[in-house]
Amino acid sequence: MLRSGQVHARVLVEAALVRLEEQEGRINAFGFVDAERALAAAETISPDDPRPFTGVPIAIKDGTPERGKPMRIGSTLFKDYIPNHDSTSVRRLEEAGFVPVGRTTMPEFAILPTTEPRLGGPTRNPWDTSLTPGGSSGGSVAAGVVPLAHGSDGGGSLRIPAACCGLVGLKASRGRVLFCPDRGDDPLVTEGVLTRTVTDTAALLDVLAGYEPGDAPWAPPPARPVREALWAPPKGLRVGLLLEPPVPADLDPTCARGAENAARLLEDLGHHIETIDLEPLTEQEWEAFDDVWAVLAAEGVAAGKGILG
Repeated sequence: MLRSGQVHARVLVEAALVRLEEQEGRINAFGFVDAERALAAAETISPDDPRPFTGVPIAIKDGTPERGKPMRIGSTLFKDYIPNHDSTSVRRLEEAGFVPVGRTTMPEFAILPTTEPRLGGPTRNPWDTSLTPGGSSGGSVAAGVVPLAHGSDGGGSLRIPAACCGLVGLKASRGRVLFCPDRGDDPLVTEGVLTRTVTDTAALLDVLAGYEPGDAPWAPPPARPVREALWAPPKGLRVGLLLEPPVPADLDPTCARGAENAARLLEDLGHHIETIDLEPLTEQEWEAFDDVWAVLAAEGVAAGKGILG
């Protein structure tokens, strides 16, 4: 519609901002809205703009720097911090034509899997505001504000909101999407997107992935674009079906049915499904995980000290 001139980019951005205003009092998904800059950027876009996502509104997670916009990381320590540069992910999204309309809330330093920071208060699930949308990429996609949103994932921060809100969340392999210019590597976290379709996620991986000067580890580029590979029918895959979590948690019967239905569909498509039963995590494994997570949390605070002095 944009390319044919049926709709102008400004109309799309205005629609996103109207929806945001309608929903924000209910879900509290945004820590910062940049309507003026978003509308000005959309105004300059013409139908013959060659960028693949030109004029499409997007939201950026608050832990990623955008030049001239507050980066609060869900923390009162950062409430007045404004970076003077864009992250590589933000630059690549804008080079692809996306128009950022605001910054989505997150738990402090992205430590928790729910979005309930003291700074700004909790974000709520748009399907049921008594529930959490997950975290740490608290999100705005399920509320219909933007068609897709930027996020990041270390221990599930894209995948948990996707599960809570009925979206697609992919944590890419290490070295696929990196953090320059702020850091050369992260042992656990990668950036990505929350979307409504696997096709959108594949297309955005093509936008975000790839080497930048300063990257420490980086994955070699795929033989062809991910979006293209999406349509190549895979040969018989071996797929594991896990219905008993290895942690002390009950699986909701609705989620179990969803997994079983997906397994049946995959079987009908010619893939081999095997039900797997993982041993519960031992106390030593829990302690090892806690140690790793605590070190990463401390490293985030140390990085914050470096930024703020």
